[in-house]
Amino acid sequence: MSSNHINNHNRQRYSEMTSHHSSINNNDHVYQVGKLTSIALLVGTTSLALLGCQSSPAVSSPALSKSMIDFSTADSAQSQAQGRAFNASLTAKSERYQQLFYQEKYPNTDNQAKSHLLAAIRQHLATEHVSVAQANYQAVPFIDPDSIDAGSSSLLRTIIEAYAYKPDGDYDESDYDESDYDESDYDESDYEDRQTEAMAELAAVSAESNKCNDNEDDDAYEVCVVEDVNYDENGYSRSDYQSESYGEGNYDTDDYESDSAFSKLSKLNPKSMIEQYEAVQMAKQQPEDVEQGSQSATSTGVIGQMLSMFHRTPEQIAASNAYQYQNLTFNSVSQYKPKQRQLQSVYSYDYVTPTIASSIQIPLAFDFNHSKVTVDPSAIMPIVALVNPENTPLPNQMTSHTVSFGLPESITAQLPPAVLYDAAIAAIQSSMAELAPEHFSAVDIRSDAFAKEVGASRAVKVYFGSKQSGEMIGKTLKYMTKSLQDYVDANPQKYPDGAMLKTALAKVQLYNKGYQSADVGALLQLIEAIGPISFNQINYYYLDRSDRLLAKQQRVNIGGDLMGSTTSVLNQIRYDKRSFNKHALTPLLTESFGANAKAAIDGNAWMAEQRQQKDRLQTARDARYDYSGSSDDYNDDDYSSDYADGDSGYDAAEYDSADSQDDTDIEDDADNRVDDQ
Repeated sequence: MSSNHINNHNRQRYSEMTSHHSSINNNDHVYQVGKLTSIALLVGTTSLALLGCQSSPAVSSPALSKSMIDFSTADSAQSQAQGRAFNASLTAKSERYQQLFYQEKYPNTDNQAKSHLLAAIRQHLATEHVSVAQANYQAVPFIDPDSIDAGSSSLLRTIIEAYAYKPDGDYDESDYDESDYDESDYDESDYEDRQTEAMAELAAVSAESNKCNDNEDDDAYEVCVVEDVNYDENGYSRSDYQSESYGEGNYDTDDYESDSAFSKLSKLNPKSMIEQYEAVQMAKQQPEDVEQGSQSATSTGVIGQMLSMFHRTPEQIAASNAYQYQNLTFNSVSQYKPKQRQLQSVYSYDYVTPTIASSIQIPLAFDFNHSKVTVDPSAIMPIVALVNPENTPLPNQMTSHTVSFGLPESITAQLPPAVLYDAAIAAIQSSMAELAPEHFSAVDIRSDAFAKEVGASRAVKVYFGSKQSGEMIGKTLKYMTKSLQDYVDANPQKYPDGAMLKTALAKVQLYNKGYQSADVGALLQLIEAIGPISFNQINYYYLDRSDRLLAKQQRVNIGGDLMGSTTSVLNQIRYDKRSFNKHALTPLLTESFGANAKAAIDGNAWMAEQRQQKDRLQTARDARYDYSGSSDDYNDDDYSSDYADGDSGYDAAEYDSADSQDDTDIEDDADNRVDDQ
């Protein structure tokens, strides 16, 4: 009997029973009717649920029955038809399953966006190109005034305030007023007596301690107990305070712990922290009159005052935007040559208003093939002038606009920068390719003004939060380590067993096995959750129809609740020659690194010359001491005692002049002797 027939029979039988009982109890209370109705609904619902869970050929779907083979018949033609239908059903089901999960073969929107972007980045990094970038800044409140979180503190700030909370009335060193001190209460004779007594007690303790130290018998075991006497800066012993304030035998260790700077850490428990948190919040909700305001300001001590100083008000944020960020831009032009492994740039920090205009321009170039960094000397001369003011050349004394510094041979022999550069470029591409497709999104650019300016056909949005940024860092480190390891293995004659680089890479590889790249992202998430820092950035890549990268827009958010604001940095980069050729910084780039640019000053030779000059001066000083007599006759102590009081008629100006002349003469003499040799 089928399940449908059984259920219909049960419903009919139950209906007859209900009618019979209704006729008998026609005069019962309405409550009985409602109760029976509820029971009927419950039984009906249960029957329908059980009916849906039953497995019976009678309730099978038509499509399923056609695809299954009927082994009860011996008709070969029917069996073959059912077999073909069964195979077609399996193929269709497998294809649908692959469409759901195998995104490489059946890419969805996110996978397609990721594929377009990776193709554009690979082509971009392998092709020589130029770029023009401009960054602008804006500050906004960390929490929107209309948000539900407005008026709430972050967890980090709450913990700090609860820990630093001090109930009103507690003694604090800042409450000490020197005006309360009365000199008449101070007795100098009493102080001298107490100090003499303390010194005598200290001598007695030292004598007792020496008795223990005199035991020279190694086999003997002697326990020496010396009474612990601590003295403060005035010579008073702690035992005096104990005897006077607490009495002998009444000393409590808790009172001693209260003197420790870390005693408050032992009192940190959930109950006390909750109580302090409630007290802090109640103090904040009190009316801000003069008296209450002063109490709430000091309730969290110096830490609370520092947090209040760091926190920016909406008025301060608006003033920063109006007077600083609105007039401030960070500009740059760059030229990238992948075959030569060169990157040449000029960076400019500009502040322009109707009445003030200032610009700081720094040319900077990296040459990984030749292991050199070239920079405008004006950027480093102020630092050099602080370290070596006598030998720092003036701008008009420079023979070129740039100075180049190269890595020493000892470093480049171990690891050529070109190898490190190739490993970094490959690691970035491979790491981005491993990111999940849901982080890549195709965006609608029909209303995007920047997309219209660069002529983009599509745009891809990539969100790098703390999780993605940490994962990229972990993957990049692992890929770079693997690439360097492959280079070391391919050059065994250069890196034998025990080589420094080979040993370091083996250790890094060992550490890389102990974590996954996602763990680095989780660590950054933890730091971001409890710290006043943010790792998130949003990137928009603009492509043409042939997947060529035209421009990029990057937004980085920096800030936190402790600061009370978030500073957004919006950087727009264009990769077209038209913008590059008409930019104001391009002539400086050509002048610094172009084909007709003056050769850069050899910074390594200049630094070596400075070291040689210092060595010659030191040699001259040593020679002067030899001329005056034996070095044994010279005594620093005698010299210090003779001139310590300044009464010997010593003239610093005359000595400096004579010393300088002697150094010059002796240095010339030393140079002449070197030339003669």
